[in-house]
Amino acid sequence: MEMLIISGLSGAGKSRVAAALEDLDFYCVDNMPGELIPRFAELCAATRGRYERVALVSDIRSGDGFGHLFSALEELERAGFAYKILYVDATVETIVKRYKETRRRHPLDGEAVGLEAAVRREIEALEPVRRRADYVINTTGLTLGKLQRTLYRLFGAGDEQKLRVTVMSFGFKYGIPIEADLVFDVRFLPNPFYVPELMEKNGLDADVFDYVMSSDQSREFLRKLTDLIDFLLPNYEEEGKMNLTVCVGCTGGHHRSVAVTEALAKHLALTGHETERVHRDIAKN
Repeated sequence: MEMLIISGLSGAGKSRVAAALEDLDFYCVDNMPGELIPRFAELCAATRGRYERVALVSDIRSGDGFGHLFSALEELERAGFAYKILYVDATVETIVKRYKETRRRHPLDGEAVGLEAAVRREIEALEPVRRRADYVINTTGLTLGKLQRTLYRLFGAGDEQKLRVTVMSFGFKYGIPIEADLVFDVRFLPNPFYVPELMEKNGLDADVFDYVMSSDQSREFLRKLTDLIDFLLPNYEEEGKMNLTVCVGCTGGHHRSVAVTEALAKHLALTGHETERVHRDIAKN
């Protein structure tokens, strides 16, 4: 069983870390009292593999000065349970700003010492935990996406997760997909709907695809579209985005949008991106 103890400053983002770890198949428990950790480990072990990855958040809210936490870690070692400690950190200025924005009370600010003084007291109290940490993540300036990618690099299985791209065709008459990140309107391209022998077909048919993509404006549009997407994807990956939905729309979602979606998805697959294509409205009358 893989056990991760998450600790760190109040307001640094421990709960967000736990939420992100759930996507990596960790079973997460927030605000776990230190004295309960060994018992919880025994319960997880008794399930014989049901809980292979466990993450427990233990912080200053327990009010024991971390004495119980250190005792619990020693008990885990005696029982043969392996564990790692992840310490979540941030600057004093960042913590103060976050508490002022949320209007929450810091756990150590109960004696009217002031917010900044409370944060500095917590830093001092947590120093022994930080020294024992196997991993330290400073969330100052980290977007949620970058935090997720950092956690994936540390705890993800296999290679680093790549941006997954969904290319979706749709018809404007049925509305823009709510999951869209990028939307491209291709209603200016040649329309097979007005060609009698193509009207009842769709963009998956070779003759419809060729009709849409054979014009000069179609080829130029696809060239500029793929250049734009090739520029955007590395920047989205750097920002930490893991899923991107590119939507291509025409009037009914049968012909032009389907053809362009197929062409774009093929380009993305050839350039090594994990790609899924969806034709939302292709079967609608």
